[in-house]
Amino acid sequence: MKLVNLALGASLALGGAAAAHQGVQNPTVMARMNSMSAIADSVKVIGTMARGTLEFDADAARLAAIEIAAQAARTPALFEDREDDPKSEARAVIWTDFEDFVEKSNALEALALDISQTISEPSDLAPALSRLADNCKACHGDYRE
Repeated sequence: MKLVNLALGASLALGGAAAAHQGVQNPTVMARMNSMSAIADSVKVIGTMARGTLEFDADAARLAAIEIAAQAARTPALFEDREDDPKSEARAVIWTDFEDFVEKSNALEALALDISQTISEPSDLAPALSRLADNCKACHGDYRE
């Protein structure tokens, strides 16, 4: 049941992401949102495979994890400049606690790289998804509206 809730939460977040991007004026904020959406899209691939909605494909799951890692690696640079937009969901605390923000981004990158090397069968997906969800919540809880 936890797995279904995680995947459902990821799906709902993706639907909300499209609406959140409408009307964004600041190109830096838009780049951040696009990067976060790419992470969400990749988590969705793993989540739908874990739920059985999408047929298991180890290569696709590993590529999704690699994409998460690549976007996580970009995240600190995307947030270096303190830019804002009325549509932004980034909290100002990012820039007052930037070191912790970067550490959390680096942790996601390392986790996703680990997952990209360990997914080989369907039973690997649920633990991977759970670990990703925990990492995402840790950052979003502190740094996202």
